[in-house]
Amino acid sequence: MPLDSRTQVAIIGAGPAGLLLGQLLHRAGIDTVVLEDCSRAHVEARVRAGVLEQGSVDLLHAAGVGERLARQGMVHHGIELLFDGARHRIDLSGLTGGRAITVYGQHEVVRDLVAARLQAGAPLHFEVSGVTLHGIDGLSPSVAYRHAGRGHVLRCDFIAGCDGSHGVSRAAIPADRLQVFERIWPFAWLGILAEAPPAAQELIYASHARGFALFSMRSPEVTRLYLQCRPDEDLSRWDDARIWRELHTRLETGDGWRLNEGPILQKGVTPMRSLVVEPMQAGRLFLAGDAAHIVPPTGAKGMNLAMADVRQLAHALSAWYGDGRDDLLQSYSAACLRRVWRAEHFSWWMTSLLHRFDDHTPFMARLQQAELAWVASSPAAARSLAENYVGLPFEALG
Repeated sequence: MPLDSRTQVAIIGAGPAGLLLGQLLHRAGIDTVVLEDCSRAHVEARVRAGVLEQGSVDLLHAAGVGERLARQGMVHHGIELLFDGARHRIDLSGLTGGRAITVYGQHEVVRDLVAARLQAGAPLHFEVSGVTLHGIDGLSPSVAYRHAGRGHVLRCDFIAGCDGSHGVSRAAIPADRLQVFERIWPFAWLGILAEAPPAAQELIYASHARGFALFSMRSPEVTRLYLQCRPDEDLSRWDDARIWRELHTRLETGDGWRLNEGPILQKGVTPMRSLVVEPMQAGRLFLAGDAAHIVPPTGAKGMNLAMADVRQLAHALSAWYGDGRDDLLQSYSAACLRRVWRAEHFSWWMTSLLHRFDDHTPFMARLQQAELAWVASSPAAARSLAENYVGLPFEALG
């Protein structure tokens, strides 16, 4: 017989969305159980997004998990666009009234949230399997799963699906109740982590005839770098020497600045797609983060959108438990999607502006160059980029 248990909110997925939601609800006095199919070591080691918007930083501090972020996060007040052999700085803080971004890896955010949850003694189960959702349209949904060799049924009031685009949560909603909006981009990113001190203080977005490149970092000792490549790129054809040659070609301008090379700790190919599902809720199931939307990484919006979702959901659930209000739960999807589509547009724009497309004519290439020059020379255009990049202010919570 399966073991029965009960909580108020069952959270599927222990990425940034699920863990932050659990932390916010715990601080509001709402019981949660977090279920994750991977091991703790795996989720704490996944190196993914690394740029936090100002609002995300503020939210993590408000959630009580900002101490290490404040010590180790690298605050950036600008970014650089590299095109036509020259770098052009976009003054993010100067154009947005002092707002900034912070470079702090997703895996570090996850570590902080896991530590906070374990310290609080709140239930967090790794390496669960066979997760299925039941009764999402009723008043008492449940989650069935296996953990440590036993079957379990977790009964709850609500389910938060924070388990990514390939998780079980979105699949639990009948397909005829969802609209799916998707674009598959015709390229990917070959990304590396290198044990090398970053050679610049800010991120560099490069538009080059051979393809896009990005200079970033994860710490004062580790550089993160990307190259535009084919979606079906064969990594075996990219030895370390070839990767460094291509990075030098796309990111250096002949002014004496050079990348710092070092041992490559990790390499991989990241596919590029844009996806939104509407609505982000069905009955008592609410989707958040990648379960509801995917953005190409060019605009650095993925983790930030997930945090914005759970901020909205945590407030709506707190209003339901605290005041008996259901209006915020009913409007959750609409409230989130306003920000989602703004971020999707910005990510589409950045991706279209900086990458090479196989079907681009010389005319289209010239249009890209003209738009880059406009962004670099027009205060109005630069301000639009800066406002979107640091993250638009959160809407007031009802």
